[in-house]
Amino acid sequence: MKKILLLCAMAFGSAQAEQLSIERIYDSPSLSGKSPQAVALSPDGKRVTFIQGKQDDYERYDLWEYHLESKTTRMLFDSNDLHSGEEVLSDEEKARRERMRVFGSGIMSYQWSQDGQALLFPLGGDAYYFKLGNKKAQKLLDTPEFETDVRLSPKGNYLSYIRNQNLFILDIRSGEENQLTKEGGGAIKFGMAEFVAQEEMGRMTGYWWSPDETHIALTKVDESPVIEITRSEIYADDIKTITQRYPKAGTPNVLIELGVLALSDKQIRWVDMGEEKDMYLARVNWHPGSEMLTYQWQSRNQQTLELRAVNVADLAQNVLITEQSKTWLNLNDDLTFLSNGKQFVWASERDGFKHLYLYNSNGVIERQLTAGNWVVDKVEAIDENAGLLYFSGRKDTPIERHLYRVPLAGGPVTRVSQREGMHSVTFSHDASIYVDTFSTANTPPQVSVHNANGERVTWLEQNEINEQHPLHAYQDSWIAPTFGTINADDGTPLHYRLYTPADISTKRPVIVYLYGGPLVGQMVTNSWGRRGLLVQHWVSKGYVVFTLDNRGSHYRGKAFEDHIYQKMGHVEVEDQVTGVKFLRTLPFVDSERIGVYGHSYGGYMAIMTMFRASDYFQAGVSGAPVTDWRLYDTHYTERYMGNPTEVDEAYTASSVFPYAKNLKGDLLIYHGMADDNVLFTHSTMLYKHLQDNAKLFEVMDYPGKKHSLRGKNTQVHLAHTITRFFDRHLKPE
Repeated sequence: MKKILLLCAMAFGSAQAEQLSIERIYDSPSLSGKSPQAVALSPDGKRVTFIQGKQDDYERYDLWEYHLESKTTRMLFDSNDLHSGEEVLSDEEKARRERMRVFGSGIMSYQWSQDGQALLFPLGGDAYYFKLGNKKAQKLLDTPEFETDVRLSPKGNYLSYIRNQNLFILDIRSGEENQLTKEGGGAIKFGMAEFVAQEEMGRMTGYWWSPDETHIALTKVDESPVIEITRSEIYADDIKTITQRYPKAGTPNVLIELGVLALSDKQIRWVDMGEEKDMYLARVNWHPGSEMLTYQWQSRNQQTLELRAVNVADLAQNVLITEQSKTWLNLNDDLTFLSNGKQFVWASERDGFKHLYLYNSNGVIERQLTAGNWVVDKVEAIDENAGLLYFSGRKDTPIERHLYRVPLAGGPVTRVSQREGMHSVTFSHDASIYVDTFSTANTPPQVSVHNANGERVTWLEQNEINEQHPLHAYQDSWIAPTFGTINADDGTPLHYRLYTPADISTKRPVIVYLYGGPLVGQMVTNSWGRRGLLVQHWVSKGYVVFTLDNRGSHYRGKAFEDHIYQKMGHVEVEDQVTGVKFLRTLPFVDSERIGVYGHSYGGYMAIMTMFRASDYFQAGVSGAPVTDWRLYDTHYTERYMGNPTEVDEAYTASSVFPYAKNLKGDLLIYHGMADDNVLFTHSTMLYKHLQDNAKLFEVMDYPGKKHSLRGKNTQVHLAHTITRFFDRHLKPE
């Protein structure tokens, strides 16, 4: 893991003596993925496992472990030893990885058995099983087909997986394979998550084992109602015409059924989810005793969410909890059953902020566990013996994530994490120990192991910047950001981050780097964050770099988010203008040279600010932008905008097209030409519209690239393109 130190060091340069080069930036683990990923503790708490990129090929991953007792690190499996040659992914696997934002090859995921005695990991479309104590891994699947969603059953007796849109299981001891469904194919899929479930709902699977391994809950998805769109994927030497079922806002979704399959007879009994078929299956969870299955039913308008309990014996069901909102309900994964089977933890935003509640098994609330004008991120672990619930949240400040604990019996919330900054934790099964990945805006990621009380047990990667650390020589020229708040026009405090060049003897141009959208939209955090090293490069060139989290973004409570309901692109622009007005008060800012840059929703925001606030922004770079929300998918778009068949005028007002005539400054748009998320059509429609209105603009499109524009050299090219655009249009003559 020492290569993390070296590579972080390569990412820095001197803002005074040596300019941080873009090429160096993209050798950094914070951007290339060489730091540990998929970190997990073994169920016995003795091992920390993780996947990590090879030193000579950062996109090829291996499986490693750190043994806590011996304090030794070793590679468990070299992916090249198990699978050589080109790794050809199935179309389904390509789509899954794009939805999960997982990129690379080799060992990309793994799973511990519940007894902590075995590991499972897919590789090359097959599956490998490793029993602790054995010398090598056993290849359980070796087929010409590419199996996806490969998992161990709860007790470790079976392997389950999807092949050709059907669900299979494999008895690990006997090697006997059973095909549990046989009608999958074409528009019918068994055990698979539909497009919007993967992309927008955070549900990546369509099947769930009962804890006792006697049943599997599974979905049957019928995609035939979903409209087929024809789009082109443009590559350097080829153009592929793709027919894709894509549920655009206002059009039909899939038809989905939930069934319970008994392994004893392989028969599926279907759950009655009601007469309304135009709805979403958001979550499925088993009760620890296996006698009850729960699912979360969400209305099409996402204003009603029901937690329903199903008796497995006769499929009788009742509603345990109903949540309602006048705007929308955010989904989460915090439903946690206690092992006693009599209580469960539920997360709700009913009081305006996401908090945790303890219920009995009949759906009767016993107590609210957390409260206040701050939000819980998620439940991390429950120590039932000690009666403590551990969660991450923003109790101290919205711009940092900390670990906290609260008694299940009720009582004060206690902060566990000690250092100011951003903490991402992974607990052991018994909640006695956790791995903490920590960073700040000025501290590259550090990984350590802690007891449940927060006491550090050991470093996995200290990454300390001491005299031997290659970063040490550059510390004097590193630009630390300042954090602060300004008020929106209604008095709401908005958090910002500001990078100021070392030399402010003359007025400096500004790059406003933004996202602006909901849910994943928070940008202003005290963390080693998004494009942080590229920002350092810009600051070293003399730019002021400013980021503001406008109303509508996450982790500030539901009222803060609700401002965008049925009016995307309005209050967000107003708040960004408020940010520019603040910048204009700073003596070192050149108010006539302010640019804006964002990707995805940030690309939409860059265009909207250039079109709707052209007096405040002189140049803009828009990456993979949504230009008309009618073209985007149902679950995301209708959540915030409503159904266009009912509020068409709201969609028109939130489209970029009515405002294009107001463009005054210089605009660059870039897009992946094989993007299947924000379709390339969004940009080509805007190209045509701007041309029809004789508005000049620049374009940089990337053949064969998806929404994330992966690839080191692609990222280097993109960073140079953005930087040179701003140099041409914002730098003094």
